[in-house]
Amino acid sequence: MRMNVVDINSTDEWKAQMTAAGAKPVLVDFYADWCGPCKMIAPKFAELATANAGTMVFLKVNVDVCEEIAASIANITAMPTFQVWQNGSLIETLVGASLDKLNAMVLKHASS
Repeated sequence: MRMNVVDINSTDEWKAQMTAAGAKPVLVDFYADWCGPCKMIAPKFAELATANAGTMVFLKVNVDVCEEIAASIANITAMPTFQVWQNGSLIETLVGASLDKLNAMVLKHASS
């Protein structure tokens, strides 16, 4: 586990983190170890997590480890995919490693 970023390894961990977050927005990075763009944006995701630790919860989900979450819960079709969840509901999705769009997503939800 990285500082300010929680690695999710099971559906039970996913549910526990979503419950613990309460009304706080949760930003999830769905990635794969073999995904080049995922590796490129991962350090920036960690920086955003550190900078916004008090306002959002940051999770990472390896789609190859947590297939049930990726397929059944989040409907992931490409990596990386970033999703914002709040109160257990999906509220925004970003597909692709766009740092500008990821920054905008964090700014939008960290202040809500």
